[in-house]
Amino acid sequence: MNSIFNDPGFWHRLQFGFTIVYHYLFPQLTMGLALFIVYWKWRALRTGDEKYNQAVRFWAKIFGLNFAVGVVTGIPMEFQFGTNWADFSKYAGGVVGQTLAMEGMFAFFLESAFVGALIWGEKRLGPRGHFAAALAVALGSWLSGYFILVTNSFMQHPVGYQIEPNGSLGIASMSAYLLNPWAFVQFAHNQLAAVVTGSFVVAAIGAFYALRGLHRVQARLYLRAGTFVGLIASLLVAFPTGDAQAKMVGHHQPITLAAMEGKFEGGPMAPVTLIGQPNVATQRLDNPIEVPGALSFLAYGHFGSFVHGLNDFPKDAWPDNIELLYYSFHIMITLGTLFIALMGVATLQNLRGRLESSRLLLWVLLLAFPYPYIANTLGWMTAELGRQPWLIYGLFHTRDGYSKVVSNGDAIFTLIGFTGLYFVIGLLFLGLTGREIGKGPKEPAVATIISEPEREAVLV
Repeated sequence: MNSIFNDPGFWHRLQFGFTIVYHYLFPQLTMGLALFIVYWKWRALRTGDEKYNQAVRFWAKIFGLNFAVGVVTGIPMEFQFGTNWADFSKYAGGVVGQTLAMEGMFAFFLESAFVGALIWGEKRLGPRGHFAAALAVALGSWLSGYFILVTNSFMQHPVGYQIEPNGSLGIASMSAYLLNPWAFVQFAHNQLAAVVTGSFVVAAIGAFYALRGLHRVQARLYLRAGTFVGLIASLLVAFPTGDAQAKMVGHHQPITLAAMEGKFEGGPMAPVTLIGQPNVATQRLDNPIEVPGALSFLAYGHFGSFVHGLNDFPKDAWPDNIELLYYSFHIMITLGTLFIALMGVATLQNLRGRLESSRLLLWVLLLAFPYPYIANTLGWMTAELGRQPWLIYGLFHTRDGYSKVVSNGDAIFTLIGFTGLYFVIGLLFLGLTGREIGKGPKEPAVATIISEPEREAVLV
Protein backbone atom coordinates (compact mmCIF):
# COMPACT_ATOMS: atom_id res chain seq x y z
CA MET A 1 0.00 0.00 0.00
CA ASN A 2 1.39 3.38 -1.04
CA SER A 3 1.23 5.74 1.93
CA ILE A 4 3.12 8.70 3.29
CA PHE A 5 4.02 6.52 6.28
CA ASN A 6 5.88 4.16 3.95
CA ASP A 7 8.01 7.01 2.64
CA PRO A 8 11.45 7.04 4.35
CA GLY A 9 11.76 10.75 3.60
CA PHE A 10 8.72 11.45 5.77
CA TRP A 11 10.29 9.81 8.84
CA HIS A 12 13.65 11.51 8.31
CA ARG A 13 11.91 14.89 8.00
CA LEU A 14 9.71 14.20 11.04
CA GLN A 15 12.68 13.20 13.17
CA PHE A 16 14.74 16.26 12.21
CA GLY A 17 11.70 18.49 12.56
CA PHE A 18 11.03 17.19 16.07
CA THR A 19 14.62 17.53 17.26
CA ILE A 20 15.11 21.02 15.85
CA VAL A 21 11.76 22.36 17.12
CA TYR A 22 12.56 21.05 20.60
CA HIS A 23 16.11 22.40 20.45
CA TYR A 24 15.06 25.88 19.38
CA LEU A 25 12.87 26.30 22.44
CA PHE A 26 16.07 27.06 24.35
CA PRO A 27 18.30 29.25 22.11
CA GLN A 28 15.44 31.65 21.39
CA LEU A 29 15.22 32.45 25.09
CA THR A 30 18.98 32.79 25.58
CA MET A 31 19.22 35.17 22.62
CA GLY A 32 16.30 37.17 23.95
CA LEU A 33 17.53 37.26 27.55
CA ALA A 34 21.06 38.27 26.53
CA LEU A 35 19.98 41.83 25.76
CA PHE A 36 18.21 42.22 29.10
CA ILE A 37 21.25 40.95 31.00
CA VAL A 38 23.61 43.32 29.19
CA TYR A 39 21.26 46.26 29.73
CA TRP A 40 20.77 45.58 33.42
CA LYS A 41 24.51 45.13 33.98
CA TRP A 42 25.15 48.42 32.18
CA ARG A 43 22.54 50.14 34.36
CA ALA A 44 24.20 48.70 37.46
CA LEU A 45 27.52 50.19 36.38
CA ARG A 46 25.99 53.57 35.59
CA THR A 47 23.75 53.99 38.62
CA GLY A 48 25.22 51.71 41.27
CA ASP A 49 21.68 50.51 42.02
CA GLU A 50 21.91 46.97 43.37
CA LYS A 51 18.52 45.96 41.99
CA TYR A 52 20.06 45.69 38.52
CA ASN A 53 22.80 43.37 39.75
CA GLN A 54 20.13 41.27 41.46
CA ALA A 55 18.31 40.95 38.14
CA VAL A 56 21.50 39.96 36.34
CA ARG A 57 22.33 37.27 38.90
CA PHE A 58 18.83 35.79 38.77
CA TRP A 59 18.44 35.78 34.98
CA ALA A 60 22.01 34.57 34.41
CA LYS A 61 20.99 31.34 36.14
CA ILE A 62 17.91 30.97 33.91
CA PHE A 63 20.13 31.74 30.92
CA GLY A 64 22.62 29.08 32.01
CA LEU A 65 19.96 26.38 32.32
CA ASN A 66 18.61 27.19 28.85
CA PHE A 67 22.11 27.26 27.41
CA ALA A 68 22.96 23.86 28.88
CA VAL A 69 19.83 22.16 27.54
CA GLY A 70 20.29 23.92 24.21
CA VAL A 71 23.78 22.40 23.91
CA VAL A 72 22.56 18.92 24.81
CA THR A 73 19.69 19.03 22.31
CA GLY A 74 21.74 20.71 19.60
CA ILE A 75 24.51 18.12 19.36
CA PRO A 76 22.29 15.34 17.88
CA MET A 77 21.34 17.57 14.94
CA GLU A 78 24.97 17.78 13.86
CA PHE A 79 25.08 13.98 13.71
CA GLN A 80 21.79 13.83 11.83
CA PHE A 81 23.41 15.54 8.86
CA GLY A 82 25.57 12.43 8.54
CA THR A 83 23.18 9.71 9.67
CA ASN A 84 19.84 10.85 8.21
CA TRP A 85 20.84 13.39 5.54
CA ALA A 86 24.08 11.99 4.18
CA ASP A 87 23.22 12.65 0.52
CA PHE A 88 22.49 16.30 1.32
CA SER A 89 25.75 16.59 3.26
CA LYS A 90 27.66 15.02 0.39
CA TYR A 91 26.13 17.47 -2.09
CA ALA A 92 26.17 20.71 -0.06
CA GLY A 93 28.61 20.05 2.79
CA GLY A 94 31.33 22.07 1.08
CA VAL A 95 29.13 25.15 1.51
CA VAL A 96 26.91 24.74 4.57
CA GLY A 97 29.70 23.05 6.50
CA GLN A 98 31.63 26.31 6.44
CA THR A 99 29.15 28.28 8.54
CA LEU A 100 28.27 25.33 10.76
CA ALA A 101 31.98 25.08 11.61
CA MET A 102 32.22 28.85 12.13
CA GLU A 103 29.27 28.69 14.51
CA GLY A 104 31.02 26.05 16.59
CA MET A 105 34.54 27.50 16.49
CA PHE A 106 33.77 31.19 16.94
CA ALA A 107 30.29 31.81 18.33
CA PHE A 108 29.63 28.73 20.48
CA PHE A 109 33.08 28.73 22.07
CA LEU A 110 32.80 32.45 22.80
CA GLU A 111 29.43 32.02 24.48
CA SER A 112 30.35 28.87 26.38
CA ALA A 113 33.68 30.31 27.55
CA PHE A 114 32.03 33.27 29.26
CA VAL A 115 28.69 31.88 30.44
CA GLY A 116 30.34 30.40 33.52
CA ALA A 117 32.03 33.72 34.25
CA LEU A 118 28.66 35.44 33.94
CA ILE A 119 26.97 33.11 36.42
CA TRP A 120 29.73 32.56 38.99
CA GLY A 121 32.48 35.09 38.32
CA GLU A 122 31.02 38.41 39.46
CA LYS A 123 33.16 38.80 42.60
CA ARG A 124 36.39 37.71 40.95
CA LEU A 125 35.89 39.75 37.77
CA GLY A 126 34.60 42.93 39.35
CA PRO A 127 31.80 45.11 37.92
CA ARG A 128 33.50 46.00 34.63
CA GLY A 129 34.81 42.48 34.03
CA HIS A 130 31.37 41.06 34.74
CA PHE A 131 29.85 43.51 32.26
CA ALA A 132 32.43 42.38 29.68
CA ALA A 133 31.42 38.75 30.32
CA ALA A 134 27.77 39.65 29.75
CA LEU A 135 28.69 41.36 26.48
CA ALA A 136 30.72 38.35 25.35
CA VAL A 137 27.87 35.94 26.10
CA ALA A 138 25.38 38.14 24.23
CA LEU A 139 27.73 38.53 21.27
CA GLY A 140 28.36 34.79 21.16
CA SER A 141 24.68 33.89 21.26
CA TRP A 142 23.74 36.36 18.50
CA LEU A 143 26.78 35.50 16.36
CA SER A 144 25.82 31.84 16.67
CA GLY A 145 22.35 32.75 15.42
CA TYR A 146 23.80 34.59 12.44
CA PHE A 147 25.97 31.69 11.27
CA ILE A 148 23.07 29.25 11.56
CA LEU A 149 20.79 31.64 9.67
CA VAL A 150 23.38 32.12 6.90
CA THR A 151 23.28 28.34 6.48
CA ASN A 152 19.50 28.32 6.31
CA SER A 153 19.42 31.37 4.05
CA PHE A 154 21.61 29.54 1.55
CA MET A 155 19.00 26.79 1.48
CA GLN A 156 16.29 29.40 0.87
CA HIS A 157 18.20 31.64 -1.55
CA PRO A 158 21.52 30.08 -2.68
CA VAL A 159 24.29 32.57 -3.52
CA GLY A 160 28.08 32.52 -3.65
CA TYR A 161 28.37 28.87 -4.72
CA GLN A 162 29.86 26.95 -7.60
CA ILE A 163 29.41 23.44 -9.01
CA GLU A 164 32.52 21.34 -8.42
CA PRO A 165 33.78 18.77 -11.00
CA ASN A 166 32.25 15.93 -8.95
CA GLY A 167 28.82 17.62 -9.04
CA SER A 168 28.80 18.81 -5.45
CA LEU A 169 28.61 22.42 -4.31
CA GLY A 170 31.58 24.56 -3.27
CA ILE A 171 32.21 28.13 -2.24
CA ALA A 172 32.74 30.55 -5.14
CA SER A 173 32.60 33.73 -3.04
CA MET A 174 32.79 33.58 0.73
CA SER A 175 31.71 37.21 1.03
CA ALA A 176 28.64 36.65 -1.15
CA TYR A 177 27.78 33.55 0.90
CA LEU A 178 28.21 35.23 4.30
CA LEU A 179 26.50 38.46 3.20
CA ASN A 180 23.47 36.83 1.59
CA PRO A 181 20.70 39.48 1.52
CA TRP A 182 18.22 36.84 2.66
CA ALA A 183 20.38 36.23 5.75
CA PHE A 184 20.31 39.89 6.79
CA VAL A 185 16.52 40.04 6.62
CA GLN A 186 16.03 36.65 8.25
CA PHE A 187 18.53 37.45 11.01
CA ALA A 188 16.80 40.71 11.92
CA HIS A 189 13.37 39.07 11.90
CA ASN A 190 14.47 35.99 13.83
CA GLN A 191 16.44 37.84 16.50
CA LEU A 192 13.65 40.28 17.19
CA ALA A 193 11.29 37.32 17.52
CA ALA A 194 13.71 35.89 20.09
CA VAL A 195 13.60 39.21 21.95
CA VAL A 196 9.80 38.91 21.98
CA THR A 197 10.15 35.50 23.64
CA GLY A 198 12.59 36.88 26.18
CA SER A 199 10.32 39.85 26.89
CA PHE A 200 7.28 37.68 27.49
CA VAL A 201 9.20 35.39 29.83
CA VAL A 202 10.64 38.34 31.79
CA ALA A 203 7.20 39.95 32.04
CA ALA A 204 5.61 36.62 33.06
CA ILE A 205 8.04 36.14 35.95
CA GLY A 206 7.43 39.72 37.02
CA ALA A 207 3.68 39.10 36.92
CA PHE A 208 4.12 35.89 38.92
CA TYR A 209 5.99 37.66 41.70
CA ALA A 210 3.59 40.63 41.65
CA LEU A 211 0.55 38.36 41.99
CA ARG A 212 2.14 36.56 44.94
CA GLY A 213 3.38 39.77 46.55
CA LEU A 214 7.01 38.63 46.42
CA HIS A 215 10.21 40.47 45.42
CA ARG A 216 8.27 43.64 44.72
CA VAL A 217 11.21 45.70 43.46
CA GLN A 218 12.32 42.96 41.09
CA ALA A 219 8.76 42.25 39.97
CA ARG A 220 8.32 45.91 39.05
CA LEU A 221 11.62 45.90 37.15
CA TYR A 222 10.74 42.75 35.16
CA LEU A 223 7.24 43.95 34.35
CA ARG A 224 8.31 47.35 33.13
CA ALA A 225 11.28 46.11 31.11
CA GLY A 226 9.47 43.07 29.71
CA THR A 227 6.36 44.89 28.55
CA PHE A 228 8.16 47.90 27.06
CA VAL A 229 10.78 45.84 25.20
CA GLY A 230 8.08 43.35 24.23
CA LEU A 231 6.02 46.09 22.61
CA ILE A 232 8.96 47.50 20.64
CA ALA A 233 10.17 44.06 19.54
CA SER A 234 6.66 42.91 18.55
CA LEU A 235 6.21 46.00 16.40
CA LEU A 236 9.61 45.52 14.74
CA VAL A 237 8.90 41.83 14.06
CA ALA A 238 5.85 42.93 12.07
CA PHE A 239 7.46 45.95 10.41
CA PRO A 240 9.98 46.44 8.95
CA THR A 241 11.48 42.96 9.34
CA GLY A 242 8.35 40.90 8.68
CA ASP A 243 7.45 43.13 5.76
CA ALA A 244 10.97 42.74 4.31
CA GLN A 245 10.78 38.97 4.74
CA ALA A 246 7.46 38.84 2.88
CA LYS A 247 8.94 40.87 0.03
CA MET A 248 11.94 38.51 -0.17
CA VAL A 249 9.58 35.54 -0.41
CA GLY A 250 7.49 37.31 -3.03
CA HIS A 251 10.49 38.08 -5.24
CA HIS A 252 12.43 34.83 -4.85
CA GLN A 253 9.81 32.21 -3.91
CA PRO A 254 6.51 33.25 -5.55
CA ILE A 255 5.14 29.71 -5.25
CA THR A 256 5.67 29.84 -1.51
CA LEU A 257 3.88 33.17 -1.25
CA ALA A 258 0.90 31.78 -3.14
CA ALA A 259 0.74 28.71 -0.89
CA MET A 260 1.05 30.80 2.29
CA GLU A 261 -2.05 32.73 1.26
CA GLY A 262 -3.91 29.77 -0.27
CA LYS A 263 -3.97 31.65 -3.58
CA PHE A 264 -4.56 29.36 -6.56
CA GLU A 265 -5.29 31.95 -9.25
CA GLY A 266 -2.93 34.84 -9.95
CA GLY A 267 -3.88 38.43 -10.65
CA PRO A 268 -3.49 42.09 -9.69
CA MET A 269 -5.02 43.58 -6.53
CA ALA A 270 -4.32 40.30 -4.76
CA PRO A 271 -6.03 40.18 -1.35
CA VAL A 272 -4.69 39.18 2.04
CA THR A 273 -6.88 36.52 3.58
CA LEU A 274 -7.95 37.15 7.16
CA ILE A 275 -10.02 33.98 7.47
CA GLY A 276 -10.41 31.09 5.07
CA GLN A 277 -9.77 27.39 4.59
CA PRO A 278 -7.58 26.19 1.71
CA ASN A 279 -9.27 23.48 -0.34
CA VAL A 280 -6.53 21.94 -2.46
CA ALA A 281 -8.84 19.38 -4.05
CA THR A 282 -11.06 22.10 -5.55
CA GLN A 283 -8.20 24.62 -5.78
CA ARG A 284 -9.95 27.42 -3.97
CA LEU A 285 -10.22 29.09 -0.59
CA ASP A 286 -13.41 28.30 1.28
CA ASN A 287 -15.31 31.00 3.21
CA PRO A 288 -12.70 33.71 2.67
CA ILE A 289 -12.69 37.10 4.39
CA GLU A 290 -10.16 39.19 2.50
CA VAL A 291 -8.58 42.65 2.31
CA PRO A 292 -8.40 43.51 -1.42
CA GLY A 293 -5.03 44.54 -2.80
CA ALA A 294 -3.20 44.08 0.49
CA LEU A 295 -1.09 41.10 -0.64
CA SER A 296 0.02 42.93 -3.79
CA PHE A 297 1.11 45.89 -1.68
CA LEU A 298 2.84 43.84 1.03
CA ALA A 299 4.73 41.66 -1.46
CA TYR A 300 5.61 44.18 -4.17
CA GLY A 301 4.85 47.64 -2.79
CA HIS A 302 1.92 48.48 -5.10
CA PHE A 303 -1.75 47.59 -4.77
CA GLY A 304 -2.01 46.83 -8.47
CA SER A 305 0.99 44.49 -8.59
CA PHE A 306 0.40 41.05 -10.11
CA VAL A 307 0.74 38.16 -7.64
CA HIS A 308 1.15 34.69 -9.06
CA GLY A 309 -1.16 31.88 -7.99
CA LEU A 310 -0.28 28.23 -7.54
CA ASN A 311 -1.86 27.36 -10.90
CA ASP A 312 0.78 29.49 -12.62
CA PHE A 313 3.32 26.80 -11.70
CA PRO A 314 3.52 23.02 -12.29
CA LYS A 315 2.02 20.97 -9.48
CA ASP A 316 5.28 19.13 -8.79
CA ALA A 317 6.77 22.50 -7.79
CA TRP A 318 4.05 23.19 -5.18
CA PRO A 319 4.85 22.85 -1.46
CA ASP A 320 3.80 19.37 -0.41
CA ASN A 321 1.58 20.41 2.52
CA ILE A 322 -0.23 23.58 1.53
CA GLU A 323 -2.84 23.34 4.30
CA LEU A 324 -0.27 23.10 7.11
CA LEU A 325 1.82 25.87 5.54
CA TYR A 326 -1.23 28.13 5.23
CA TYR A 327 -2.37 27.65 8.82
CA SER A 328 1.18 27.97 10.22
CA PHE A 329 1.58 31.32 8.52
CA HIS A 330 -1.82 32.71 9.47
CA ILE A 331 -1.74 31.60 13.10
CA MET A 332 1.74 33.11 13.41
CA ILE A 333 0.45 36.43 12.04
CA THR A 334 -2.56 36.32 14.38
CA LEU A 335 -0.37 35.70 17.41
CA GLY A 336 1.99 38.49 16.41
CA THR A 337 -0.93 40.91 16.23
CA LEU A 338 -2.13 39.81 19.66
CA PHE A 339 1.38 40.31 21.06
CA ILE A 340 1.35 43.94 19.93
CA ALA A 341 -2.09 44.49 21.46
CA LEU A 342 -1.21 42.84 24.79
CA MET A 343 2.11 44.60 25.24
CA GLY A 344 0.54 47.88 24.11
CA VAL A 345 -2.13 47.63 26.82
CA ALA A 346 0.46 46.62 29.42
CA THR A 347 2.76 49.51 28.51
CA LEU A 348 -0.15 51.94 28.68
CA GLN A 349 -1.09 50.66 32.13
CA ASN A 350 2.54 50.98 33.19
CA LEU A 351 2.63 54.62 32.05
CA ARG A 352 -0.56 55.22 34.05
CA GLY A 353 1.02 53.58 37.11
CA ARG A 354 -1.59 50.82 37.22
CA LEU A 355 0.23 47.79 35.82
CA GLU A 356 1.10 46.16 39.13
CA SER A 357 -2.44 46.63 40.47
CA SER A 358 -4.19 45.25 37.35
CA ARG A 359 -4.53 41.65 38.48
CA LEU A 360 -6.42 40.50 35.38
CA LEU A 361 -3.68 41.90 33.13
CA LEU A 362 -1.01 40.32 35.34
CA TRP A 363 -2.70 36.94 34.93
CA VAL A 364 -2.80 37.42 31.15
CA LEU A 365 0.92 38.31 31.10
CA LEU A 366 1.71 35.28 33.25
CA LEU A 367 -0.24 32.86 31.07
CA ALA A 368 0.89 34.38 27.75
CA PHE A 369 4.54 33.37 27.94
CA PRO A 370 4.20 30.10 25.92
CA TYR A 371 2.71 31.82 22.89
CA PRO A 372 5.91 33.43 21.53
CA TYR A 373 7.42 29.93 21.53
CA ILE A 374 4.44 28.76 19.47
CA ALA A 375 4.71 31.74 17.13
CA ASN A 376 8.44 31.17 16.59
CA THR A 377 7.83 27.49 15.86
CA LEU A 378 5.08 28.36 13.37
CA GLY A 379 7.37 30.90 11.72
CA TRP A 380 10.03 28.28 11.15
CA MET A 381 7.41 25.82 9.92
CA THR A 382 6.30 28.46 7.42
CA ALA A 383 9.87 28.94 6.19
CA GLU A 384 10.71 25.23 5.92
CA LEU A 385 7.38 23.97 4.58
CA GLY A 386 7.33 26.85 2.11
CA ARG A 387 10.71 25.85 0.69
CA GLN A 388 9.48 22.39 -0.23
CA PRO A 389 9.94 20.39 -2.40
CA TRP A 390 13.50 21.75 -2.26
CA LEU A 391 16.23 21.29 0.31
CA ILE A 392 18.24 23.97 -1.48
CA TYR A 393 15.78 26.13 -3.37
CA GLY A 394 15.97 25.48 -7.10
CA LEU A 395 19.06 23.24 -6.81
CA PHE A 396 18.45 20.11 -4.75
CA HIS A 397 15.20 18.29 -3.97
CA THR A 398 14.33 17.06 -0.48
CA ARG A 399 13.63 13.59 -1.86
CA ASP A 400 17.28 13.35 -2.93
CA GLY A 401 18.79 14.41 0.40
CA TYR A 402 18.01 11.71 2.94
CA SER A 403 20.18 8.67 3.63
CA LYS A 404 18.89 5.77 1.52
CA VAL A 405 20.60 3.15 3.69
CA VAL A 406 18.67 4.19 6.81
CA SER A 407 15.36 2.32 6.87
CA ASN A 408 11.97 3.46 8.12
CA GLY A 409 12.41 1.22 11.16
CA ASP A 410 15.74 2.81 12.03
CA ALA A 411 14.32 6.33 11.72
CA ILE A 412 11.22 5.48 13.79
CA PHE A 413 13.30 3.73 16.46
CA THR A 414 15.60 6.72 16.93
CA LEU A 415 12.62 9.10 16.84
CA ILE A 416 11.05 7.15 19.72
CA GLY A 417 14.37 7.31 21.55
CA PHE A 418 14.66 11.07 21.08
CA THR A 419 11.09 11.55 22.26
CA GLY A 420 11.67 9.64 25.48
CA LEU A 421 15.05 11.22 26.15
CA TYR A 422 13.82 14.76 25.49
CA PHE A 423 10.81 14.17 27.72
CA VAL A 424 13.14 13.34 30.60
CA ILE A 425 15.40 16.31 29.79
CA GLY A 426 12.33 18.54 29.67
CA LEU A 427 11.17 17.40 33.11
CA LEU A 428 14.65 17.99 34.52
CA PHE A 429 14.82 21.45 32.94
CA LEU A 430 11.38 22.44 34.25
CA GLY A 431 12.26 21.18 37.73
CA LEU A 432 15.54 23.10 37.90
CA THR A 433 14.04 26.26 36.39
CA GLY A 434 11.03 26.06 38.70
CA ARG A 435 13.36 25.77 41.68
CA GLU A 436 15.26 28.90 40.66
CA ILE A 437 12.03 30.83 40.12
CA GLY A 438 10.74 29.60 43.48
CA LYS A 439 13.92 30.80 45.22
CA GLY A 440 13.67 34.09 43.35
CA PRO A 441 16.23 36.86 43.09
CA LYS A 442 18.58 36.92 46.06
CA GLU A 443 17.70 39.88 48.25
CA PRO A 444 20.59 42.09 49.37
CA ALA A 445 21.64 41.75 52.96
CA VAL A 446 20.26 44.49 55.16
CA ALA A 447 22.69 45.85 57.73
CA THR A 448 21.25 46.21 61.24
CA ILE A 449 22.63 49.00 63.41
CA ILE A 450 22.76 48.06 67.08
CA SER A 451 23.22 50.72 69.74
CA GLU A 452 25.92 50.46 72.40
CA PRO A 453 23.48 49.58 75.26
CA GLU A 454 21.85 46.93 73.09
CA ARG A 455 25.26 45.46 72.20
CA GLU A 456 26.20 45.26 75.85
CA ALA A 457 22.89 43.62 76.67
CA VAL A 458 23.46 41.02 73.97
CA LEU A 459 26.98 40.30 75.22
CA VAL A 460 25.67 39.87 78.75
